[in-house]
Amino acid sequence: MKVFTYSEARQNLAKLLDLAKTEEVHIRRKDGSVFILRAQIEAVESPFDIPGIRTQAQTEDILDAVADTRART
Repeated sequence: MKVFTYSEARQNLAKLLDLAKTEEVHIRRKDGSVFILRAQIEAVESPFDIPGIRTQAQTEDILDAVADTRART
């Protein structure tokens, strides 16, 4: 953990952003308040990524099933 003053952080923002990729960076204001700068971890994959399945259904079968369901409502 590295602690920088507000003035140091302003002057070295690019360096702080690079440092924040590997560790938390604390920025302290004159009034004593402290802010933490850290890199956001990117999700590698979407929670909606699901494996496909093999089926004998054709496009026409799926469209017929959807039309049949809509006709019932």
